[in-house]
Amino acid sequence: MTCEDVRRDLDSYLDRELEAEAARAVYDHLSICAVCRRQVAEREALGRLIQAMPQYSAPDRLRARASAQSIRSRSMRRALRWAAAAAVVISVGGAVGVLRSTATRADAIADEVVSGHVRSLMVDHLFDVQSTDQHTVKPWFLGKLDFAPPVVDLAPIGFPLVGGRLDYLGGRPVAALVYQRRQHTINVFVASEDDTLRPAEARAVRGFHVHHWVRDGLSFFAVSDLNDTELGDFARRLQSS
Repeated sequence: MTCEDVRRDLDSYLDRELEAEAARAVYDHLSICAVCRRQVAEREALGRLIQAMPQYSAPDRLRARASAQSIRSRSMRRALRWAAAAAVVISVGGAVGVLRSTATRADAIADEVVSGHVRSLMVDHLFDVQSTDQHTVKPWFLGKLDFAPPVVDLAPIGFPLVGGRLDYLGGRPVAALVYQRRQHTINVFVASEDDTLRPAEARAVRGFHVHHWVRDGLSFFAVSDLNDTELGDFARRLQSS
């Protein structure tokens, strides 16, 4: 897949409308192309801005023009939504100012963590290395990151390590460690510590729970649809290991 292919399919990829095979192809391209990853990060940031805004109807003139051009209904809704959001952004003095006043950076990072979790399940790409052996998973990251993520198996307390992969937060590579709790998958994203990757300690986003902590110069994000009590226990055990 080329950068042009990714640009063509980017909206559908972010809206989760691509077939699994096509979504996996985009995901694989993003893993090796920093330019396209920046485009994804920018588009996701704008999407979060739009979601945070009050809802406004598009002008009648724009609706009439869209109808006259016989745009397919789904594409029309997307165009109207983005056009209305753009008008609001311009009217209040720019997207950056609105983003700062309507949604915190913490909300944006938590949402990106959840999106990464969902995407890994959607495109069936949980693992680059699949193993329950921490001594197999940890060395796999050597040379792929500028830090060494700590890898701990918590199988004795019911949270077995099942593998890991390379993923991205804020357009930069991070480690993703994968754990299991019954039928629930837990992704633990590990990044070099940075003020731009620092949400509140715990929050819920779109039905998923996110816990964050910092240790030894690294940021950790545990995310799952597991109930918050058990995920909190998992996070505490991982912090103390």
